[in-house]
Amino acid sequence: MPAMYKVRPLHSAGVLAEHLPSCMYPLPNLHRAPGTAAPPQEEVDPSLQALESRQEEILKRLYELKSAVDGLSKMIQTPDADFDVTNIIQTDEFPPLTANGADLDLMLGKDYGALKDVVINANPSLPPLSLLVIHSLLCERYKILSAVHTHSSVKSVPENLLKCFGEQTKKQPRHEYQLGFTLIWKDVPKPQMKFSIQTMCPIEGEGNIARFLFSLFGQKYNAVTSTLIDSWVDTAIFQLKEGSSKERGAVLRSMNAALGKSSWLVGNELTVADVVAWCALQQTGAANSAPANVQKWMKSCENLAPFSSVMKLLK
Repeated sequence: MPAMYKVRPLHSAGVLAEHLPSCMYPLPNLHRAPGTAAPPQEEVDPSLQALESRQEEILKRLYELKSAVDGLSKMIQTPDADFDVTNIIQTDEFPPLTANGADLDLMLGKDYGALKDVVINANPSLPPLSLLVIHSLLCERYKILSAVHTHSSVKSVPENLLKCFGEQTKKQPRHEYQLGFTLIWKDVPKPQMKFSIQTMCPIEGEGNIARFLFSLFGQKYNAVTSTLIDSWVDTAIFQLKEGSSKERGAVLRSMNAALGKSSWLVGNELTVADVVAWCALQQTGAANSAPANVQKWMKSCENLAPFSSVMKLLK
């Protein structure tokens, strides 16, 4: 097939600079014969040399800093999963629950001319005992207007649950109370609470509501203590109250070990963890088979009036 156009062969002779078009810049000849001396190298720009030197200096300093940080990290002892935080907790000083000073306006917001109301829906077949205990504790701190109602979804409620807040002997004007606490016996799968009907989403679950109510005492904990309290609350609800017999046994052993180091589950003062765990033991019937330290702790709880009043509801 004849070629469409002819090109001058380049294999017989090297590409010469003078054969290149004048519009292109010259490049070293890549087709020179072996052994031919390379063309002289161009001089490096001094500014590029200074930039390279500066970069090498920076990399050297970064390497030295990295070595120093690695050395310091080896000097720090990182706690492992078995680290015992009991000593840290013992340093916390919790104010007594009955002490004055907590301001509901600071914790819940100030609402002029309106009583702060807590409304809880609960199923009478599974009464949230921990909420009743905390209600009694709150009554020792604040002036609370308590009320119990029955929803139409429930056919009947035991008499003791209808009177779980006792009798309101003193009828005072609504505005003279600090907090409203309304319990509605209703056919719900789990307890529900609303504090601000207009703006607040409902809080569900006995453990979560107990945390909210106990926070009204205004106690402040460090991060370690708060985490342990939350852990015990979840353990009491999901393993002690709703778990299998094997899970309950494991929880009782853990409680016995913790109560061998302190009077209460977390530190030396009553917390929401003690309230929820005690109520879970009462509802599951595992109190009689509890180890020695747990038995002693349960008696300490029952010596407090809010716990003993709830025990009457179990009879």
